[in-house]
Amino acid sequence: MTQHGIPGGGVLRTIMAERRADTAHARGRVPLNALRERAARRRHHSLAEALTGGGGTRIIAELKKASPSAGLLRRAYRPAALARAYEAAGACAVSVLTEPRHFLGRGEHLEAVRAATRLPVLRKDFIGDPYQVAEAAAWGADAVLLIVAALEGPALRRLFAEARTLGLDVLVEAHSARELELALALPGAIVGVNSRNLKTLETSLDTARSLAGRIPAERISVAESGIRTRAEIEDLEARGYRGFLIGETLLRSGRPGAAVRALRGAGDAGPVRAGQRQERAGRRANVDSGGEMGQTHVLDTNGRRAAWPN
Repeated sequence: MTQHGIPGGGVLRTIMAERRADTAHARGRVPLNALRERAARRRHHSLAEALTGGGGTRIIAELKKASPSAGLLRRAYRPAALARAYEAAGACAVSVLTEPRHFLGRGEHLEAVRAATRLPVLRKDFIGDPYQVAEAAAWGADAVLLIVAALEGPALRRLFAEARTLGLDVLVEAHSARELELALALPGAIVGVNSRNLKTLETSLDTARSLAGRIPAERISVAESGIRTRAEIEDLEARGYRGFLIGETLLRSGRPGAAVRALRGAGDAGPVRAGQRQERAGRRANVDSGGEMGQTHVLDTNGRRAAWPN
């Protein structure tokens, strides 16, 4: 498969090759028909509706133990507890990494999250085979991620069609204007704009800003990567983004629930400021931390750290 848009191969090409090998092994253990039978019993929680219904800032809160750009994010990683903390804090959905080598994810993590929350669950992985789409549905996911940069046009369309046949929502991720065109060509796709440079792994929200005007107002769009402050969310909301996929900012904090609330602007009409919204002692500490006590840091509108000490 030609991996267009991946400079010099890079991390994405490597991971896609690894996941193709993993999928070949998985087929030998669990037949595709068995996955589809399980998928048929799945109860759907619509990611599209979560991103358009109700009011307030809509955050897809991500779960991952590590990443190639950040390394280990959370030594004690309890996906189910973290998902409950995200839900209690008002996240609209949960994204779960299931890639095992670079993000230290597993299918069992997604299954545990599905059992722990009523929110829509997105399987975030490096999907290049219909088998992986069926896996996601069988594990209880409501949506899958397709990365335009990792897929040829026919493969992208085939995987999108497979996901829709199984009743899944699809977040189609673009990093450039050309990729955005391919994502928009898929009717009903949720369009994601990822601000991470695939070559350097650095993030710049200039990517999300520059592509926002190319997205029709009627399409559901999500800004991904590099979001750290409430001010950045407000800026991107004004440009038309309906949702925000945020992981590292939450997972680096000691209390992700408090971090979600701060980024949503919940309970505070103004910007997040250092020292504001300190938690009542013991009342929400455990649910906010996903079972891990500590101190969370979220950046305020001036880039300073806003803290919620225990």
